[in-house]
Amino acid sequence: MIKFNGRIAVFGGRDITESIYNDTVEIGRQMARENWLVFCGGGEGVMEAIAKGVSEENGVCIGILKDKEYNTGNKFLSVPIATGMDISRNAMISYNCDVGVAISGAYGTLSEIAYTLAQDKPLIAYKSWDIKNSIQVDSISTLIGEIKNCLIQ
Repeated sequence: MIKFNGRIAVFGGRDITESIYNDTVEIGRQMARENWLVFCGGGEGVMEAIAKGVSEENGVCIGILKDKEYNTGNKFLSVPIATGMDISRNAMISYNCDVGVAISGAYGTLSEIAYTLAQDKPLIAYKSWDIKNSIQVDSISTLIGEIKNCLIQ
């Protein structure tokens, strides 16, 4: 069995800027270097970027897909999991993490934030919703450092 140093769920929107995409790829690379198992929704935008970064460093990224077909996920996923649950699959993504990370995003991301905080799990926001009890960060290095801090506790 593969041992990971933590399970991180990454939440974020489909429609993002090039800057957010590039930052998210770098975040994925760094998560893979830390040997964290990464979960996401498996689609486009932030989900694709995080999976791309993780795959570039030979990490593992699991996509919890909203569709019934596993081939609807982005091409960078290590393991696509079809659910047929549409956005209600957001709960599954949150339930499988030690720490949630929100990057950009709209209302789907907000629901993932809510599921994470409702379980008293740490939620780190990077250029995303500013919600009570979330940890707001403005740099990639701070984001990675905060995840490490959360995993130690």
